[in-house]
This record gives sequence, structure tokens and C-alpha cells, in this order.
Amino acid sequence: MGPRRFGGFEPSSGRFFGAGELRWALLALIAEQPGHGYELMSRLEKRCGGAYRPSAGAVYPTLQQLEDEGLTTLEIDSGRKVFHISATGRAEVDQHLGEIDRIWARADERGQWGLFRDPDAAEIIGPALRLFKTAVSAVVHSHGDPAVIDQVRGILADTTRELQQLKIDSKREHRRRRGRQTD
Repeated sequence: MGPRRFGGFEPSSGRFFGAGELRWALLALIAEQPGHGYELMSRLEKRCGGAYRPSAGAVYPTLQQLEDEGLTTLEIDSGRKVFHISATGRAEVDQHLGEIDRIWARADERGQWGLFRDPDAAEIIGPALRLFKTAVSAVVHSHGDPAVIDQVRGILADTTRELQQLKIDSKREHRRRRGRQTD
């Protein structure tokens, strides 16, 4: 039996990358633009929306592997090893675009959860978790009554729409204020 799905959310093993995926991600980043190890680590973290923080212990051996396999070439620039994509590496990226696209799509999705790390989020995490707990409790205590489930879904959908509209309105107001400041 595969992993259980909960309303579109699939629990993960806790690992951000599956076997071999860090290799593809780094190779794809190098194909986009050459870089040295620390720079590639920073670009990878940014590409993952802060949801993954690469460690030197994972990245540097993988970069060495890419070089050993002839997928990258190395150039020393100001004392730093800058990795460039080789023709063989470019062919590998082109051949595995589907897998690479799936890695970036998952990174984008998980990166959205990185918002929880923002200090401003701390103000509402407690109330949001209480809302979630209350919704789950209502369903559990109804013993899965379909009418209760539908009602809880409706309340959550309405609340989501209201919050999405608030986000749109606050972004618009922020842009309006910023526009006033530059005049």
C-alpha cells in the first residue's frame, strides 16, 4: 500500500530529495549558469523557497561526482572552483528534463511552506493551528458524518477565499503606498 493522501497533502519521508535528485538539481543549476559551490548552495536554497537548506556535506561530494563523470568542467576563478556544464552534462540535462521539472515543481510546492519561517507568520500560526484542530475535531467527533464534513469543508473554503482576497487587497495597498513614497 502506498502513502496515504490527506486532501491533496502527502506526508513525506522528511528527505527533500530522493535518490539521485540532488545530482540532477545541481546539474540543472549549473546548466542555467556556472557557479562555485557556495553560490550553487545559495541558488539551490532560493530555488527551493528556503524549504531546503543544502549542506556542504551533501553538495560538495555531489559536485565532485558530476566532475568525475565528465558532466561538468572546472575553472579556477579568484581561488574558487567554478563549475561549468560540459557538452555531456548538457545532453544529460536535456535527456532528463521531465525528472528535473518534477524536482523543481516539488521544490516550488514545498517552498510555499517556507512562509512558516517568516517572523511575521508567528503572529497567526497559533490561531491557524487552533482553527485546523477544531475542524479536524468536528469531523472526528461526528464519526465522519458526510454532512458535517461538507459543512467543515464549506467553512474552510469560505475562510480560504476571504484570506486570499485579503492578501490581494493588502498587496494592492502596499503597492499603492510604495508608489506614493517614490513620487
